[in-house]
Amino acid sequence: MMPTEVRILLVILFLGFSSSSIAQPAGQNDLQLAQYYYSNGDFEKATIYYEKLYAKDPSKQIFLRYVDCLMQSKQYKTIEKIYKRQINSNRQDFDLQVSFGQFYEDIGEPVKSTSIYENLIKNLPPSPTKIIELYRSFLSRKKLDLAFDCLKKGKKITSSGFELQFSELHFLRGEKKEMIEVLVVFLGQNPEMLDNVQQLLASKLNLEDPSSADYLITKEILVSTAQKSNSPLIISELVTWMFIQSKNFSAAYNQTVSLEKRLGGDGYRIYDLAVICMENKAYEAARKCYSYILNQPNSEYIIEAQRGLLNARYLELTTNRNYNEQEISATILEYEQALSKYGKQVKTHSIIIELSHILAYYANKSSSAISLLKEALAISGLTDMQKAQLKMQLADIYVLSDDIWEASLLYMQIDKDFKFEAIGNEAKYKNARIFYYDGEFNYAQAQLDVLKESTSKLIANDAIQLSVTITDNFGLDSNFQAMFWFAKSELLIEQHKYNEAFQLMDSIRINFPYHSLADEMMMRKGNAMEMQGKWLDAIAYYEDVLKLHPKDILADDALFRIGDIKENILSEKEQALEIYKRLLMDYKSSLFGAEARKRVRAIRGDQFIDDDL
Repeated sequence: MMPTEVRILLVILFLGFSSSSIAQPAGQNDLQLAQYYYSNGDFEKATIYYEKLYAKDPSKQIFLRYVDCLMQSKQYKTIEKIYKRQINSNRQDFDLQVSFGQFYEDIGEPVKSTSIYENLIKNLPPSPTKIIELYRSFLSRKKLDLAFDCLKKGKKITSSGFELQFSELHFLRGEKKEMIEVLVVFLGQNPEMLDNVQQLLASKLNLEDPSSADYLITKEILVSTAQKSNSPLIISELVTWMFIQSKNFSAAYNQTVSLEKRLGGDGYRIYDLAVICMENKAYEAARKCYSYILNQPNSEYIIEAQRGLLNARYLELTTNRNYNEQEISATILEYEQALSKYGKQVKTHSIIIELSHILAYYANKSSSAISLLKEALAISGLTDMQKAQLKMQLADIYVLSDDIWEASLLYMQIDKDFKFEAIGNEAKYKNARIFYYDGEFNYAQAQLDVLKESTSKLIANDAIQLSVTITDNFGLDSNFQAMFWFAKSELLIEQHKYNEAFQLMDSIRINFPYHSLADEMMMRKGNAMEMQGKWLDAIAYYEDVLKLHPKDILADDALFRIGDIKENILSEKEQALEIYKRLLMDYKSSLFGAEARKRVRAIRGDQFIDDDL
């Protein structure tokens, strides 16, 4: 058999003499051979071809590969000779000269390398671009002291302070205090660079933990700088940002109010902070911000603040479900006072939707909610989308009131008007559930099949889940009654008739003890407990799903719900972390995998996550 190397060489030579390669540059085959020998570690042969190539094309790429080959055979004199020739032809290439110095270091001649480095710094031109080029060359070879000397010299001979480069260098040298100080000076001189400075600090320091050394030193420097009489205002904004990173929204509020008073602002900084608080579910802090704006009669954010203030309370009720009857009454009064003050108009349509939800679902006043929504639909100037949102809320409350066919008509209207938008898909899904509740499983299944391709991932997943429930539990002998009861129990849960729903599910368990709906019923009971704010009871049901049905399709759903409750309700972050990791390990194909991965990253503060967790 012909050796592999010989065969490859023959192919290359054949290509070189073929008619199709006549037009190729003469050095093309030399380059192919040089690369072939180099990649296979035959540096002696590679040197021959790179020498020929370099004679014709003294480009830096060919030069460096040629030098590397010569280094392998320790031809130091030749390297020294061609380095000098290359540098003479490229005097402005500082990286090439630093590379020459590195060569002397590598062969044990530090005096020569030091001389090259010192001359480069000594003869620096007053050009920030060239100074940064030399700095980068030193930095890429981890020559931090030389990089520092380069910047110091550059600062002397130009008007540039090179603050960003100095901050980078301080970080690499472990000098975080100096890094922060340099960035503070830089920001004071360049306030338009606030976002850049924030990104640098966030990427280099742990500012989320208020007890960390990074946070403490940053706070000390920023606060002391901001308190100086001549401190630029932008530093105060950076202080606010720092407090937000550690979720110290109370301190962020005080700092922002101080800045607003100092500048006589219109409240936009406070409003922006309120939005951040809402995003972080810090509803009490958000309400404080919105209340401040409402006490500034000339602010242009008055109505937005009123909406935000009410929305914060609404989310507290509907998310945490931590309330009593007195709080519900007080909240309704706040909403009614806002509508009395600002009227039922386009700008208050979201307030109307939230009030109707509280009236129907938390105050047992569905008729009042329905009247409010019908009145709102007559508001002049509403967009089609706003009308659809009001109709959706009205339909949901009709379901709550057991008027499911009125609800169905509204869902169909929304579906028709917004067939290719998310709200239309949501309406189609909810209408499919109406037929599901009524035992029309085949029709519901047909509607769900359409929704499986929805662009809305949430709706598509919900449609798939309900479709699987129907497919797995309907159509077999004697299963219709069990499925009909189960669908009815789901409607009862939707109507907050939890005891009746549980009794119906218990009837299924008694009459059909081995039915495949067992895990579904446990899951729905867990959902019902969540709706009532009974978080530990919900977890208990989800744990039963995992214990009794670990291989069934709802096991990963149950595990994710436990993690979500522990993370966002019970504030048991570490336990939630382990649950999400378990989901990623045990249920690799779960639809919750991507979200669980994000949450692991968020809890651990990682920049990336191992896909093989």
